[in-house]
Amino acid sequence: MAEARVAVIGGSGFYQMEALTDIREVQPSTPFGPPSDAIIIGRLDGEDIAFLPRHGRGHRLLPSELPARANIYALKTLGVEFIIGVSAVGSLRQEIEPLHLVVPDQLIDRTQGRPSTFFGRGLVAHVAFAEPFCPDLRRNLQQSAGEAGATVHDSGTLVVMEGPPFSTRAESELHRRWGASLVGMTALPEAKLAREAEICYATLACVTDYDCWHERHEPVTAEMIISNLRKLVEAAQRTVRLALPRLPAQRRCPCGDALKDALVTPLDMVPAEVKESLTPIIGRYLVERPTGS
Repeated sequence: MAEARVAVIGGSGFYQMEALTDIREVQPSTPFGPPSDAIIIGRLDGEDIAFLPRHGRGHRLLPSELPARANIYALKTLGVEFIIGVSAVGSLRQEIEPLHLVVPDQLIDRTQGRPSTFFGRGLVAHVAFAEPFCPDLRRNLQQSAGEAGATVHDSGTLVVMEGPPFSTRAESELHRRWGASLVGMTALPEAKLAREAEICYATLACVTDYDCWHERHEPVTAEMIISNLRKLVEAAQRTVRLALPRLPAQRRCPCGDALKDALVTPLDMVPAEVKESLTPIIGRYLVERPTGS
């Protein structure tokens, strides 16, 4: 039974929204191990919403340790159709200042070795990813962030680096020459996995610092990020609350059919245990297509 249509993946402040009622915790099991933490489900303005602390409560998991497949799979089993990923990021542009919000439209992947697909083990799929964020959800967040009173930038390229150390100055300057606007550590592989799961995904990027390129600002520190992120929580929460009533009853974006032309392997050749374990992801396509068809 579906538990929530909307999920927020982010920091611990989000499940403490004042208007949240009927709060409960669920712990879905997945073939990829447990999620980062128990998923908190509550009701907000008539909408059931799920909250997942990305790094676990207490911030216990490094970016490279995040069980992203388990997180997205678990949300899929709860009936989630929309994910808002709230992330702390550094700015690579003068005009994107700390304490601004950004709704990026592009990604550059500089992670290393993070499991980033549900597929393999006898089933090949290649989803389209030219536009890595849901266009409809992005527009919703842009409008909602503006109405929440935040200074919001409606586009930008987000570089996702491995971490956990912050950028070297050479890396920061390289990313700027590439034309990137932001640098962070967590939007990937979340965005890729959400696309494979046919879930609409967009990032609400909370700018906490200028990375290390800006000669008139101190290089980023963990203390700086945490301090500024606390200041941004209220604006991010207001944005989420304003976004909820704008979500369509029926999705019209391509995200909900991302696997329609992506599954390559004839399903009669896929091991039964793989089909069974991925039923929440591929269940609607489990009408056998004979080899060579």
